[in-house]
Amino acid sequence: MWKWFRSQNGRGEGVEPSSPTAVAPSPPAEGEEEGKKGFFARLKDRLSKTRETLVSRVDRLILGKKEIDDDLLEELEEILITSDLGVLTTQALIQAVQEKVKRKELNDPERLKGYLQQEILNILNLPRKGGDEGIKPFIILVIGVNGVGKTTTIGKLAGRFRSEGKKVLLVAGDTFRAAAGEQLEIWAERAGAEVIRQKEGSDPSAVVFDALKAALARGSDVVLIDTAGRLHTRVNLMEELKKIRRVIQKEIPEGPHRTWLVLDATMGQNALSQARLFHEALEIDGLILTKLDGTAKGGIIVAICNELKIPIEYIGIGEKADDLQPFDPQAFVQALF
Repeated sequence: MWKWFRSQNGRGEGVEPSSPTAVAPSPPAEGEEEGKKGFFARLKDRLSKTRETLVSRVDRLILGKKEIDDDLLEELEEILITSDLGVLTTQALIQAVQEKVKRKELNDPERLKGYLQQEILNILNLPRKGGDEGIKPFIILVIGVNGVGKTTTIGKLAGRFRSEGKKVLLVAGDTFRAAAGEQLEIWAERAGAEVIRQKEGSDPSAVVFDALKAALARGSDVVLIDTAGRLHTRVNLMEELKKIRRVIQKEIPEGPHRTWLVLDATMGQNALSQARLFHEALEIDGLILTKLDGTAKGGIIVAICNELKIPIEYIGIGEKADDLQPFDPQAFVQALF
């Protein structure tokens, strides 16, 4: 079953979405191809603020320049840092440019933009966890702080899986936030998925335990577990999440098969801090970046991938269900530049 998921999430890295040289086992349906083009157009449009913050400033920097000198590199460093690429990632990129210049492999400022584009693509092209074919039910634990869009993201993921004929079970593990269970039920109804929930204030681990029993009994293909997000009590939150993992592993020893962290791209460097905190406690397998539309801080994707080496699984660029799509590094960089 999960080979399907990998095919959806393995986007043919290194090949442009509309490249005529792309090789696939069978050509995509006309509607599917139109959908990809439509999403790429929306992605390009909704990355406009990030593009203005980063790429347009690089364009203005190199305009009319004859050589790559220290002054140019100093200005480039400022652009990268203020575009939320972070200090460590910026330093790595500047050092790489300096080495190229020193070896006389990069002299023309006009080529600088193309070089940065390729280096950013290299950073974003991270390997994803594999070895998941035939697992049923496939357990995905979704975590993150309040306000990042966890529950909405889970609802959209459920819709994607259901559209492929998968039997999906949603788990209302956020028993802390008022109306979280009701919100998840609405998404489950829209997607045609089942949901397991208990009354507000219940033990989240007990909800997860009941849900796993139900998933095994009902033959669910995918189980998506919503969780509470409370950064201001992060010690308690982390312990609660660890307890949920232990409960999962008692029922399904190899679970959860994925632990995905949802981040709000508008948070910039704070999103990186959140990712680091959660990763240290729970070993995140993948990230979902929401709210990329309307933010100038999309460069944080590069910082997170470079510093934590956690792959981006999905990105969200709007409120509609199809505005959440598998992350394609090549398409993202192409849309950004």
